[in-house]
Amino acid sequence: MSNKETGGPAFPFVEPPTAGYSVATGMALRDYFAAKAMQAILSTMAQGIRPTDIGLMAADTYQMADAMLKARQQ
Repeated sequence: MSNKETGGPAFPFVEPPTAGYSVATGMALRDYFAAKAMQAILSTMAQGIRPTDIGLMAADTYQMADAMLKARQQ
C-alpha cells in the first residue's frame, strides 16, 4: 500500500546522528487507527457485548481506519 492509502507512518522519527540519519517509520497510520478502533470495540466486551465474528470485527476496524484517513484529506 502507498503512503496515501496507509496515511504514512504513525510515529516517524529520525535516528540520532551516529546511526546515519535514517528515518524509522514504524507502523502505518492506518494500522494505528485500526488498533484504536479495535481497542474501542473490545472495551465494549467488558460490558458483556460479544462480537459474533472476529474476522468481521477486524475488517470493520480497517473500514473505520480508512474512513478516518479519508476524513483527514478533506
